[in-house]
Amino acid sequence: MTFVVTENCIKCKYQDCVEVCPVDCFYEGPNFLVINPDECIDCALCEPECPANAIFSEDELPKGQEKFLELNTELSAIWPNITQIGERPADAAEWDGKPNKLALLER
Repeated sequence: MTFVVTENCIKCKYQDCVEVCPVDCFYEGPNFLVINPDECIDCALCEPECPANAIFSEDELPKGQEKFLELNTELSAIWPNITQIGERPADAAEWDGKPNKLALLER
């Protein structure tokens, strides 16, 4: 099993989750983070650290967020690994909780 970063992370990308991950399984894109499912050890440390409530266990993905398991797998294979908090988007709080952000995902 793995944890999955879902839609609400898009354009928020707070990165608090990154520093608590014991296996460094987060990968960073321009405006979104993903978890490599092959590296995730299902420790659940990242989930409560996410200010945007965008991380879920794969067996508890909210309805409509199932496609993000595939996106995390795909993008973690091509994006660089991240192990510490970097620069957060200045307007992250404005995007937190806004629906239908998938079209805004930058690859």
